[in-house]
Amino acid sequence: MKQWKIFLWLVLFLALAAGIFGWRTWKELFGPGVTGDRILLIPTGSTLDQVIDSLKATGVITEEASFRMLAERKNYVNKVKPGRYRITSGTSLNSLLNTLRSGDQEPIDLTFTNVKDLPELAGRVARYVETDSLTMLSALRDPTEHQKAGLNRNNFISLFIPNTYEFWWTTTPEKFIERMTKEYSKFWTEERMLKAKKYNLDPAEVATLASIVQAETMRISDAPRIAGVYLNRLRIGMPLQADPTLKFALGMDSLNRVLDRDKLVDSPYNTYQHIGLPPGPINMPEPRFLDAVLNAEKHDFLYFCAKADLSGYSDFTKTYDQHLVNARKYQRALNARKIYR
Repeated sequence: MKQWKIFLWLVLFLALAAGIFGWRTWKELFGPGVTGDRILLIPTGSTLDQVIDSLKATGVITEEASFRMLAERKNYVNKVKPGRYRITSGTSLNSLLNTLRSGDQEPIDLTFTNVKDLPELAGRVARYVETDSLTMLSALRDPTEHQKAGLNRNNFISLFIPNTYEFWWTTTPEKFIERMTKEYSKFWTEERMLKAKKYNLDPAEVATLASIVQAETMRISDAPRIAGVYLNRLRIGMPLQADPTLKFALGMDSLNRVLDRDKLVDSPYNTYQHIGLPPGPINMPEPRFLDAVLNAEKHDFLYFCAKADLSGYSDFTKTYDQHLVNARKYQRALNARKIYR
């Protein structure tokens, strides 16, 4: 009788232990998980071991046995999918594994504005996606990609319309360019194409002129009038004489003042020496400056100069003599502030 009692107590103990173990396992796999949101990045080509290391590093799991067991049971070992995953507070390991197994990653908002050139664009994009900046830049400089877009190395930057776009963290350089090509097509509607044609310009040429206008003024209200000045000059065969193109040619965009000797620089971007538009944009113009060119103000002005109050606005004139008067006022204002370069 005593042996039966011992056996019964042993059975009850084992059942209780099994129940406790089962409950703890269930709670660990299906109960509320990590406290606080986490971002998990799984690079392309990652293995289960690497995923587990990342989960440990981000504090999602403290021990791997249960997660590994569940991963093997659900065949996640052979279905690791790269991506950027948001793990919300309270997510169970089972729900997490289902998300990772399905590849249901969270998109990122990629923003780029005020970009000077392709290397800077590559750097901006690389902050948001898995691809590094050198790989991205290599694709942006690939002549094959230029040809596919109907552009060239000088004007390829016009393909990219500054804005905020939704991407996957795993977006490749080729997919990035493909997406931007679609956005470019969306921007260049039939209405915009007709406006460009009215000035005998194609989209890349509009972008080139818009980049100059953008570099000329911080005041968007002046942009359509400045665009009108340049379009007037193009129409009569007068050199654009745009100081920002000289700065670009010199590689000195931070110059506050352009000197006469700068106008001697040997470059196709020297619009004092070469009639017409330069080979391509000198920056990545924002949509508002593209539209400023397409909706340029109609007037008879051929000259403009920054106001002497350094407000960022410009004075516009029809004659060179009056332009010289304004230019001298501006030069005196720079001298008074000891701005010589």
